[in-house]
Amino acid sequence: MPVFDIGLNVLLGLALGALGGLFGIGGGLIAIPVLGVLFGLDQQLAQGTALVMVVPNVLLAIWRYHQRNRIDFRHAAALALPSFCFAIFGAALAVSLDASRVRLAFVGFLFALAAHTLLRAFRRTAPGSGQLRHPWPWLGVLGAGAGALGGLFGVGGAVLATPVLTSVFGTSQVVAQGLSLSLAAPSTGVTLATYALHGQVDWMLGLPLAVGGLLSISLGVRLAHALPERLLRVLFSGFLVVSGVLLALEA
Repeated sequence: MPVFDIGLNVLLGLALGALGGLFGIGGGLIAIPVLGVLFGLDQQLAQGTALVMVVPNVLLAIWRYHQRNRIDFRHAAALALPSFCFAIFGAALAVSLDASRVRLAFVGFLFALAAHTLLRAFRRTAPGSGQLRHPWPWLGVLGAGAGALGGLFGVGGAVLATPVLTSVFGTSQVVAQGLSLSLAAPSTGVTLATYALHGQVDWMLGLPLAVGGLLSISLGVRLAHALPERLLRVLFSGFLVVSGVLLALEA
C-alpha cells in the first residue's frame, strides 16, 4: 500500500477513534459502513477489518473511562464473560450468512436503537447514577445477548448494552458507555479471531486505522464526560441513524 494511502487511512482512524471514544463503542460502528462505501468491502470483510481498529481502541477507552468513572470489576465481569462465550456463536454464524441480509438486519437494529435512545433523551426520567437499579448478576443476561449480537454484526454489542444499562439498570450515559466497553473487549477479540480464520480481514487497511484510532480515542472520552447527559444521548442517537443510513446506501 502506498505511503500516501496509509497516511489517509491513519487520518480516517483519527476521526473514527474520536467518535468511538465519545460514544463508548471503539469506532467500529461507523467504520463498517465507511469501509463498505469508501473501499467497496462486503459486509463480512468490512466487519472483520473494522475489528482490527476496534480491539485496541476498546482496551484504551476502557482505561480512560475507568480513570474518570471507576468501573466495578464485578459488573464488568458479569457482562464480559457471557459476552465472550456468546460472541463465538454469533461470529461463527455471521461468516456463513448472506452479506446483504446481515447488512439489512444491522440497519434495522441501528434504527430501532436510535429511536429508543432519542425517546429517552426527551422523556422525563430519574437522573442516571453509578449504582445499578437491579442486582448485578442480571448483567449476565445482557452480556449474553449483547455478545451474540456483537459476534453476528462485528460490532453492536456495546451499542445495545448502553441504552439497556441506562433504561433498565438506571446508570448514567457515561457509566453505561464505560461498562459497555468492558462488555465489548473480550467479544470483539474473539470475533476478530474468528473473522481472521475465515479470511475476512484486510490487515493492511485495518492496521493504519488502528494507529489513528489509538491517537484520538482519549479525546473522545474527555468530550463524553464534558457534555450534558441529554445532549450526549441525542448525539448518540443521531450517530446511530447516520451509521444506519450509510449502511443502507451500501446496499
